[in-house]
This record gives sequence, C-alpha cells and structure tokens, in this order.
Amino acid sequence: MIMASALDTLAFYDTLAQIGNPSPEAPPISDKFLQLVRYFTWFVLLAGIVAIIFAGGKFAWEKWTGGGLESPKMVAGAMIGGVVATSAGTIMNAVIG
Repeated sequence: MIMASALDTLAFYDTLAQIGNPSPEAPPISDKFLQLVRYFTWFVLLAGIVAIIFAGGKFAWEKWTGGGLESPKMVAGAMIGGVVATSAGTIMNAVIG
C-alpha cells in the first residue's frame, strides 16, 4: 500500500514536470508594440544626430567668437545618451536573461 502510494505520487510529479515547461509565445498585439518601439528608437537616433549637429555648430560659433566652451559637454552628453539609447536592448537582455 505504501509502495503504491509512492508510485502514484511519483507519477503525479512526473505529470507536473511535463506540464510546467511551456514554450514562450508572443502576445497577440506584440507586433504593434514592437513597431512602436522601433518608432521610438528612430526618434531617439534622430534626436541624437540633431543634438550632435547643433553642438558642433555651437562649438564652431564659440570658437569663432572667443566665448566660453560649453559645447564639448553637449557633444559628450549626446554621444553618451546615444550609446545608452541604442544599447538598451542589449542591457536589458543582460540584466533579465
């Protein structure tokens, strides 16, 4: 009787082990969400390019007029922001995965 109970328990756990390993599946609206993420990525890259161009023009203006140099900080900030923004997916995969 004890042996039959133990075998029933093992069979139950074996069944749970087979059920508990589902394969991942994307949600139904994930394609629209990923399209939105691609739009945001494009916008962030465009904003970074515009920021670097603006900072470069400001740097030339500051050099030409002899004013204080604040634009190298802007260029560095735009570049660091661009690196973080474009590697966000890789960073999240490293943290979560």
